[in-house]
Amino acid sequence: MLVCFGSRIQTPTRTSSLYSILKSLPSETPNASKTLMAAPGTQLKSKRPTCPSCSKPASLCICIRIQNPGLQNKVNITILQHSLERKHALNSARIARVGLQNVTLSTVSDVKFDAKFMIHLFDPGHDSGSGQDGEKSSDFYQVMDDKADEFDASHVTKGSKEPVITCSVGKYGIVTNISIGNVWMPHVQWKRRLSFDKILASKVAVDDLAKGFVVKKLQRRRVDGSEELEEVEEFEVAVPPGSVLLFPSKNALDVDGLKAMDFEAKNLIVLDGTWSKARRMYCENPWLRFLPHLKLDLDRLSLYSEVRQQPKAGYLSTIESIVYALEEIGDYPEGLDNLLGVFESMVGDQRRFKNERLSKLSSA
Repeated sequence: MLVCFGSRIQTPTRTSSLYSILKSLPSETPNASKTLMAAPGTQLKSKRPTCPSCSKPASLCICIRIQNPGLQNKVNITILQHSLERKHALNSARIARVGLQNVTLSTVSDVKFDAKFMIHLFDPGHDSGSGQDGEKSSDFYQVMDDKADEFDASHVTKGSKEPVITCSVGKYGIVTNISIGNVWMPHVQWKRRLSFDKILASKVAVDDLAKGFVVKKLQRRRVDGSEELEEVEEFEVAVPPGSVLLFPSKNALDVDGLKAMDFEAKNLIVLDGTWSKARRMYCENPWLRFLPHLKLDLDRLSLYSEVRQQPKAGYLSTIESIVYALEEIGDYPEGLDNLLGVFESMVGDQRRFKNERLSKLSSA
């Protein structure tokens, strides 16, 4: 994944919550470059034996290079991986999956026709509307230790049957339809057309989402060999309290900014793909706007800069982004740096293969 970490921004000093920060997130959908990609689910067949843990060819297995697999990270890592990234030789998310204990991964595909998102609140028994819009009903993203430890996707089956948000999204993040549940009707101010901006303008809705939610994505895809479309479930992701998205949006905060808001990061969501793929994932998953955004103030070259195009300094791989983010947050289990060494060895493998191919071409 390529993640851009820009210059330090000034932390707001007059607000005590992230509510105003989320309200100011840009509503425009950034332009995303169109890329040619294989059909979702299409995989190249290989006769080479592969490691079942890291999915690398057995001769290049990274598992034995990790000194302490399953490091106990306190901050959970949720990886949203682009569907074309899993088989890439330099995909570093596999290092996180083997090297860290608390990691979950969901595969995300580009929207081809349209996708449907349904969001259910984690705590369906909450008293929504205990405070009026614009009034302080609770500190934004208040840490809820007792519920965060119990949170998982299975709670949705025990919760509200009605989703609080249902929306349809087309290519490159064009929202074609959006509706909200009855529980929010008195608190979301809209007349002609509902939008994510109007949901974000509701203090009640934002505070409810801060207590945790589950998002399910349904994707329409073409049935093989026909023009018929079928709707399939692509993922169901749990977003517990304390979740933050590692993405350098315009209004992203650095770690000091989160601390100034009394926000404790407990779940780091990372987009795994090239920069263009990650940006498209961000556009086509508008529910990510409900999360505070984190950026890191780094100006360094990625370890893979020699073998994979890096637009500029600060665009890092997925494992580099995770390691540096955990460092900044203060979650630094012993042996974490070794994961960067493993990635460097992967890059070395790729560089060696590249040199061997060039040598064969020059001698031909």
